[in-house]
Amino acid sequence: MSEPKPPSPPSGDTYKGWLFKWTNYIKGYQRRWFVLSNGLLSYYRTQAEMGHTCRGTINLATANIAVEDSCNFVISNGGAQTYHLKASSEVERQRWITALELAKAKAIHMQAESDDSGDEGPMVPPSSGQGGGCRNSEIQSTLRTLNSKVEDLSTCNDLIVKHGSALQRSLSELEGIRVGGDMGEKIRQVTERATLFRITSNAMINACRDFLSLAQTHSKRWQKALQTEREQRIRLEETLEQLAKQHNHLERAFRGATVLPPSFSNPTLGNKGGVSGKGDASDEDDDNEFFDAMEDPAEFITVPADPKYHRRSGSNVSGISSETGMDDQSVNFDELSLTSNPESPQPLDIEPVRQRRTRIPDKPNYYLNLWSIMKNCIGKELSKIPMPVNFNEPLSMLQRLSEDLEYYELLDKAAKCQSSLEQMCYVAAFTVSSYSTTVNRTGKPFNPLLGETFELDRLRECGYRSLCEQVSHHPPAAAHHATSEKGWSLRQEITLASKFRGKYFSIMPLGSIQCMFDKSKNHYSWKKVTTTVHNIIVGKLWIDQSGEIDVVNHRTGDRCHLKFVPYSYFSRDVPRKVTGVVTDKDGKAHYVLSGTWDEKMEFSRVMQSSKGENGTEGKQRTVYQTLKAKEIWRNNPLPEGAENMYYFSSLALTLNEPEEGVAPTDSRRRPDQRLMEEGRWDEANTEKQRLEEKQRTVRREREREALKAASSPEEDEAQETGTEASEVSDETDKEDSPPHTPVALEGNEGPYGAPFKSAHQDNYQALWFEQIDDPISGEKMHVYKGGYWEAKEQGSWDMCPDIF
Repeated sequence: MSEPKPPSPPSGDTYKGWLFKWTNYIKGYQRRWFVLSNGLLSYYRTQAEMGHTCRGTINLATANIAVEDSCNFVISNGGAQTYHLKASSEVERQRWITALELAKAKAIHMQAESDDSGDEGPMVPPSSGQGGGCRNSEIQSTLRTLNSKVEDLSTCNDLIVKHGSALQRSLSELEGIRVGGDMGEKIRQVTERATLFRITSNAMINACRDFLSLAQTHSKRWQKALQTEREQRIRLEETLEQLAKQHNHLERAFRGATVLPPSFSNPTLGNKGGVSGKGDASDEDDDNEFFDAMEDPAEFITVPADPKYHRRSGSNVSGISSETGMDDQSVNFDELSLTSNPESPQPLDIEPVRQRRTRIPDKPNYYLNLWSIMKNCIGKELSKIPMPVNFNEPLSMLQRLSEDLEYYELLDKAAKCQSSLEQMCYVAAFTVSSYSTTVNRTGKPFNPLLGETFELDRLRECGYRSLCEQVSHHPPAAAHHATSEKGWSLRQEITLASKFRGKYFSIMPLGSIQCMFDKSKNHYSWKKVTTTVHNIIVGKLWIDQSGEIDVVNHRTGDRCHLKFVPYSYFSRDVPRKVTGVVTDKDGKAHYVLSGTWDEKMEFSRVMQSSKGENGTEGKQRTVYQTLKAKEIWRNNPLPEGAENMYYFSSLALTLNEPEEGVAPTDSRRRPDQRLMEEGRWDEANTEKQRLEEKQRTVRREREREALKAASSPEEDEAQETGTEASEVSDETDKEDSPPHTPVALEGNEGPYGAPFKSAHQDNYQALWFEQIDDPISGEKMHVYKGGYWEAKEQGSWDMCPDIF
């Protein structure tokens, strides 16, 4: 159902349309038909009730109109009647506020005029069922009365002219007659005509008096109405002038932009920006629109807040702007990072944005016999068992890390927030969004080679760019750094730990993720939850996320506790459910988040909290009274045919697309990964073994050099002998090592692709990242030290190792 667009107020001060009126805690806001007429606001359940049943009426002459936020407003007449109303959009609310203010002003003026004139003119009170028709009928009746008086005046004028002419003739004849018998007859005629003339003149005078009296009765009212219309016209002219200036500014900004994101290239998008945000149309048919209750037996439950909490002070406007404008789709050209002066003429040459690919070759339907793989491994070292690419997807772990930025818009919006608590909601939603692409992605990514990198340069399209590098292989660790022109940066170092439990395989990311905002100086950090792959041996693979995340703002002390509920066959909860509470440094709850990690997240502002009954686990539940839940994030739909393309998202399809100018260590240049994407899996397996063996050789040479540098000259010979013996043992008798302490070499993987830990250590130094003691987490962490993008601009990659 589309949003009802109310008609413009016609003459007669009439305005009609749908509004949502607060009813009670059970039903929340309900849709009602409102009629504004002659200073009275009446409402009905439906338009059909206008003829017989009015649900309520409030007189605007004594009412107070208060605006709460972009869609809500309150009308009260001093306590006896209070209407909490909500429009479907900010534009709709402004139309109603303007109409109500004008109607209130007119009602006050009419009441004052009625007091001054002693209620000179009979006024027919408007019927609640007629709406604005009563005002129109009153004016039409007055006009008909005035028209009849004018017709009476015209008739009297004709009679006066007729009888006046006859009287003039009689007087002329009277002057010419002789004194005699005709004198009496002529005088009688003159007297009769004079009498008719006097009667007609009196009728003319009475008609003029009635017309003047009626005109004076309505003169003041019409003058005030005319003055009000003039003031309204002036306001409309000023509004149009402001809109014209804004339109001119936007045109100049558009012409001055050298690069526009694809979302602004469609002219129809700007038109959609002024319309109400998504969800408004569907919300009109929702009987329980005010809130979406969510319940977690061990955590908290939410109920709708009392209407008295709807009013907010002016100091809290920024804190609740997200509730009304977080899904705002209006185009803001100030955020386009314009690189030229808006006053400058339109450039002649605008470089087009690169079109990314939307498909990759379909996944081959190769039959994988697990027993054929296992039987070929009998008697071989555990470290020598190669994992075929049949278990993989044609992306590396570095590229999977970069996929966390698919919903970068959440951080862009967070950078614009004035309230740190509101910003926390966006950061928490971004945290959840990074798992949305994993729901169907059962293939494991390629383990990066040591020194392998991946750049994701979306500076022109999206305003950000990121760099990943495999900084360690024992233990395996990848460092990631991203920066945005919108005022945020992200960094993380992830190390994977894994446990095989028979039926399922758990992957536990270690390390922290940190996000910094330039404007507010807020510094957030959080960790990832556990990913579990089920049905490893038998059945269809499926993935679940479980655990808890604490997103902490280290500057303000704000915290968001997110809980990823593990799937349970016996649970009545929605699968993949996520709940969260945003609290300040004192532990006071301000926002509640709920949703699923694969579809969407919503948040609602907490008005009041209280302790409830004990839950099923003996924990005391917290009951939150909240406002209506607002959607903060929704996942992007998968591209067409994604089931044949490893269930890649639109962003994932572009990650391995060949690009010019990237580093020679970039994952796009990895040959086994490229062969797998092209469907040549046998060649990919051969190439994968070659790369792993090459990396083993490089590692051994690096360890040998490290031992030489650390030992004294007289110990060199013994060290070399020990190293050679170690290599021989590494290649022959590794099966004698204890089974619970496997020693894995470079490029080898344990179950489901998790690399084993190694006892070997070397002095490898990352090329683009350096290790520091992180003051936030208290742990060692690799951070970007610079130089990559400068090297790319110069095309100088001499420092890069040959790993492929």
